[in-house]
Amino acid sequence: MTAPSPAPVASRGGRWIEHWDPEDETFWNEKGEKVAKRNLFFSVLSEHIGFSIWTLWSVMVLFMGPEYGLTPADKFTIVSMATLVGAVVRVPYTFAVAVFGGRMWTVVSASLLLVPTVAAFAVMEPGTSFGTFLVCAMLAGVGGGNFASSMTNINAFFPLRKKGWALGLNAGGGNIGVPVVQLIGLAVIGASGGPRLLLGIYIPFIVIAAALAWLKMDSIASVKNDTGAAKDAVKDAHTWIMSFLYIGTFGSFIGYSFAFGLVLQTQFGRTPLQAAYVTFIGPLLGSLIRPVGGSLADRFGGAKITLWNYVAMAAATAVIIVASMRESLPLFTVAFIALFVLTGLGNGSTFKMIPGIFHAKALAKGLQGEEAAAYGRRLSGASMGLIGAVGALGGLGINLAFRQSFLSVGSGTGAFVAFLAFYGVCFVVTWAVYLRRPAASQTHATSTTEAKPQLSYAEV
Repeated sequence: MTAPSPAPVASRGGRWIEHWDPEDETFWNEKGEKVAKRNLFFSVLSEHIGFSIWTLWSVMVLFMGPEYGLTPADKFTIVSMATLVGAVVRVPYTFAVAVFGGRMWTVVSASLLLVPTVAAFAVMEPGTSFGTFLVCAMLAGVGGGNFASSMTNINAFFPLRKKGWALGLNAGGGNIGVPVVQLIGLAVIGASGGPRLLLGIYIPFIVIAAALAWLKMDSIASVKNDTGAAKDAVKDAHTWIMSFLYIGTFGSFIGYSFAFGLVLQTQFGRTPLQAAYVTFIGPLLGSLIRPVGGSLADRFGGAKITLWNYVAMAAATAVIIVASMRESLPLFTVAFIALFVLTGLGNGSTFKMIPGIFHAKALAKGLQGEEAAAYGRRLSGASMGLIGAVGALGGLGINLAFRQSFLSVGSGTGAFVAFLAFYGVCFVVTWAVYLRRPAASQTHATSTTEAKPQLSYAEV
C-alpha cells in the first residue's frame, strides 16, 4: 500500500497527497490517521476563527447604545444580514476546496477574515450610518463560509466509520468560535474597553491561523469538483430533506447565537454586561456537545438521535414560551441554554446522516466495498455545501422572526411559537423519511430493491 506523499505535484504547487484510501484499515492505521488528525486540528483552528468573525456582530450590537441611534429592529437586521451572507457563501466555498486544494483554500479563507475585521475596526463609532454598519456585517458573513469548505475537506480525510466523530469535532471546534468571541466581548465590556479593542484582538490570530494552515496542512489530489455529482446531489430528494432538517438544528444554533443577547436586552431589560454574562453559555455548551451528537449517531444511528432530539427541542421551546409569557428570566435563561445544547446534539447527528444516507443508497444499487464508499463520498461531499448553506439560512429566518415578533407584540413569544411548530414538522419528516418501516416512501429512486434500503436508512 502506497503511503500518502506530501511531495508537490508538478503542475500544482504545494503539499498534495497523491494516494488516499482511508477505508483501507492497514493504510489508515499506518499512515492515514496521523495525517487526517493533523489536518483536522488546523482546519478546526481556522474554522473556529471564521465562526468568531461571522458572529462578531452578535457582540458588537451589545456595545451599540443609544448614542448609535439604532432601534432593536435595526440591530436584528444587522445580524440577519451577516447570517444571510454567511449562508450564501457556503456554496462557492464548498467547491473552492477542489479548485485550490484544502490547504490553499484554508489559507485563503482565513486571510479573507481580515477584510470584515479591519473594516469594522475603521468605522465602529457613534455617528456611523446604519447602512455602513450593515455593509460591515455583510462582509463578516465570509466567516460563515469557512464551515462549508472545512467540512468538505475533512470529509475526504476520514473513513465512513469515523465521519460522525470527525465531522462533529470539526464542526464543534468551529462552533466554539461563537461563545469565544462572546466571552472575549464580555471581558472587553467588563474592562470598560471599546469595540475596537475586541476587533484588534482578532487581527493577529487571523494571521496566525492562515500561516499555520500554510505550514501544516495538506491537499488530497483526488478531491475534484464533480459537476455530475453536484447535479446528482441537487436532484436527489435526500439533499433537500437533510437541508430542511439542518435548518432545524444548525439554523437554530446560529440564529439563537446571534439573537440571544439582543433578546435578553430587548425583552428583559438586561444591560450589555448582564447580557454578555449569559450569552456565551448556550453557544459554548452547544458547540462542545456537537461531537457527542456525532458519536451517538455513529453508535445508534443518526436518524434515531435526530428524531428524539427534535422532541427534546420542542419541549425546551415550550418551556421558553411559558417563561416568556410569565416574564421569568431564570426559567427563560435555563430553558434557552438547554435548547442550545440540543441544537448542538442535533448538529452532530444530522451531519452524520449525510454520508450514511448516500452510502446506503450505494448498497441499495448493488455496489460493494470501496466502490460503495466512493459513491457515498462523491455524493455526500457534493451535497454538504448545499445542505450547510440552506441550514444556515435558518439562522436568517430566526432573526427575521424575532425582528417581526418584537415589532408586532413587543416580545419574542410569537417567534418561539413558530419555532415550536417547525420542530414538530422536523420530527414528522425525520420519522416519515428515515425511520418509518414501509419501504415504499423511501425507495422511489431504487424501486428494484425490497425493504433493505429502508432498514439501512434507519441506521444512518
